[in-house]
Amino acid sequence: MSKIDRLSALIQHFELHVAPTNPAAANLVIFEDQQTAAPTRVVFAPLGTADIATEALETIGFSAQADWGGAANPFLGALPKAVTLRLDTEPEVIHILKALQAESATPRCGGGAVLDRLGEVLLIRLLRLTIERGATDVGLLAGLADPRLSRAIVAMHDDPGRRWAGDDLARHAGLSQSRFSELFRTKVGEPPAAYLRRWRMVLARQDAERGERIQTIARRYGYGSPEALSRAFKRAHNQPAIALRPTS
Repeated sequence: MSKIDRLSALIQHFELHVAPTNPAAANLVIFEDQQTAAPTRVVFAPLGTADIATEALETIGFSAQADWGGAANPFLGALPKAVTLRLDTEPEVIHILKALQAESATPRCGGGAVLDRLGEVLLIRLLRLTIERGATDVGLLAGLADPRLSRAIVAMHDDPGRRWAGDDLARHAGLSQSRFSELFRTKVGEPPAAYLRRWRMVLARQDAERGERIQTIARRYGYGSPEALSRAFKRAHNQPAIALRPTS
């Protein structure tokens, strides 16, 4: 069986924007060696600011605010408070970091877009390594790190509008329905149906903010009527979906 892609179906729903800023306001920091200026480690604080304390013989080579969908992005909420990548174990990432530093040091046409793309590559690498190392905390990354649950989670990400039944998802995972439900709750921290509802509401909010019709959104995510979607949306977001549609 080919190895499934555990990231792409989710990542495509969130745009990353990287804006260089002073270290005190940054959540993405690249540290470098004081003498050689070679990058030594990266710290990313998904929903806050990074610990910018330098280690011996280090200085800050690059600092930025990386906005990747905020709390709406399930990945960010599943990550530790700060993710640290030491480059002595991941030397190929150094090329990405040097490109980020060079692009921010000399502003040029399209520089903002380049920073966004490079930042996305860097954060995908961080996510990939976190999953491959095995997540210890309960949450989405722990689920994706499990080769059985990840197949079911990716299926929900790929096709959120399908009327998924528990036995459908259990078959994706290669488990009995009872074992699947138990393992999912243990690893992810909630039942499969609750995770699917939450994922649908993340996507529905994005669609509403883009101005799409409530009827269209309801049909896309498997709700029987606009009213059913509206009730679910208000429970999830404490406001009706129509309130988020652009007024102009």
